[in-house]
Amino acid sequence: MQKLKERWGITSNFQLIIIFVVFAITGSSSVYVAKPFLNLIGLQQENFSEAWWGGPLYWTLRILLIFPFYQVLLIIYGWLFGQFNFFWAFEKKMLKRIGLGFLF
Repeated sequence: MQKLKERWGITSNFQLIIIFVVFAITGSSSVYVAKPFLNLIGLQQENFSEAWWGGPLYWTLRILLIFPFYQVLLIIYGWLFGQFNFFWAFEKKMLKRIGLGFLF
């Protein structure tokens, strides 16, 4: 835990617990919040082929479409839990690593 605290620049165990809680809540709620959108655009497993590529294609599209919801909710929950600066820096770093650094 100490290495993680040093890497993230965190000073207390309480702050680390809050960050873990934010990650957990964000992961769960991003799937829940994105579900109506995915249903609206017709992204349901029944709509994909029974061929071998139907399942992997469905899950790939689902993850790619849930990703933006996750990013927005991470910032919102981080702000609500008083950790906006940490999550804003985390967000920028993550998006730069996947090639979306031009957004900032």
